[in-house]
Amino acid sequence: MKDVREFVLKTPPGGVKRYDHDALCDLLKVDDRSRVIFEQGVGREAVVRIYPTNPLMSMRPVRVDDLLMDERGRITIGTYYDGSPLRFRLFDPKTGNAQRAAVFGTTGAGKSRLVQAILIACKQSGIVVHLADLKSGQSVPEAAGQVATRVTTQYEAILMLRGLVAEAERRMRDYAARGRSGFVIGAPDPLVYGIIDEANRLLEKGAPFRDEAAVLIKELGRTGRSVGVGIIIAAQAGHLDELGGSDTLRAMLKEGEVILLRWSSGMMQQLVSDGLLPRGEALQPIPKIIGRVQRIRRYHETAAEDDDDANSQGMLYHLTGARPMSMARTYVVGSVAPCPGFDPLILDLYGGHAPPGVAVDLEAYVTAKERAAAPGAGGHTATSPAPADEVATPRTTAERILAALPAHGDGMSEGDLLDALNADGHGGSRPVRRGTLRTTISALRDKGLIARPDGTGTVRPAPAN
Repeated sequence: MKDVREFVLKTPPGGVKRYDHDALCDLLKVDDRSRVIFEQGVGREAVVRIYPTNPLMSMRPVRVDDLLMDERGRITIGTYYDGSPLRFRLFDPKTGNAQRAAVFGTTGAGKSRLVQAILIACKQSGIVVHLADLKSGQSVPEAAGQVATRVTTQYEAILMLRGLVAEAERRMRDYAARGRSGFVIGAPDPLVYGIIDEANRLLEKGAPFRDEAAVLIKELGRTGRSVGVGIIIAAQAGHLDELGGSDTLRAMLKEGEVILLRWSSGMMQQLVSDGLLPRGEALQPIPKIIGRVQRIRRYHETAAEDDDDANSQGMLYHLTGARPMSMARTYVVGSVAPCPGFDPLILDLYGGHAPPGVAVDLEAYVTAKERAAAPGAGGHTATSPAPADEVATPRTTAERILAALPAHGDGMSEGDLLDALNADGHGGSRPVRRGTLRTTISALRDKGLIARPDGTGTVRPAPAN
């Protein structure tokens, strides 16, 4: 590229593990930090390039041909700073595996537009998609009618995930009977993805279905991929522990596709500690406003009208790609300015044909306990989900003990109480252990909510005053 200055630096063995980008820019006398790109070279080299303007500032609109899956199972979603294509893998034909993928970024970083690109790619490539848009359907509204299944509530998302796990289990049994050890698209099953946008709402601490969602997502990431059932999540998160616990996603992240848009410092620390980035590495920051130069203005000077406009949407690092330390950016997906209704450019990219696949039968995955727990007739259904305090919702162990005991007037043994808790449907998918039970019982006795032991080992509610 014309007017690009390039410096090749010799590095110590193992390369540069950390550097100060601001200090490097000061040394080069460049005020606009975004014009300076640092990248590890081959062997004991690093490359520093100084561009006249940030090379990622001008991106073309995405095209349908970019999003058609190639023979290696990839789509092209943007470019790196040097113009090389940024590819995202949806399928690995060498192993027959669907992918596990995660997209992270702060508010306004470009997650929803990237999810739109993935959804369009799936439809145009014949991939069946079951989508949970947990921002009440607002994150990717154009996906309505463009995917096999679209849900907008956390309870519906759980039913959808149950259905995907059941489909993966069906395929495993079927393929075992056929003597098949891998997945081939369309023989006899299509490639399927569960995609959860705003997954942080489902997996954050205090979310009603957090435990079960974490287990189901981990199960899809572990076993679904080998039978053509993949999982993609997009989330705002400051730390992986906010997403169902770091162990839920660790293997999924290390072996799947991970894209990091503009991030928080906590997320960066977690990615390093979990081994997705080498310890000591420092990615060049992605500021909210690219090209802004911090300077003291004189009395008569005023800032430009667009001086505080965010303009880094879509800038990212593909952490599990071939160039994890190189900044890239997605193509422009849809209209630049907000539309009063559905974005016509995005609808054009989806096309007018019907989406592949059939919807998950959500009603089939409402449990008997969930149906029976509803007040009045009818019970819980997919369209009439369990309230936050009903059977499907995890409660504290103390609350569950106090709810179980009144139904047994003579009290319960520890063993019977433990069995009752693990069958009550209120704990998600995590069983209560005997040690936890005893600790909780002791705490309830100290509060006067459970009767003191009488020598029989029976647990009883405290007598009424």
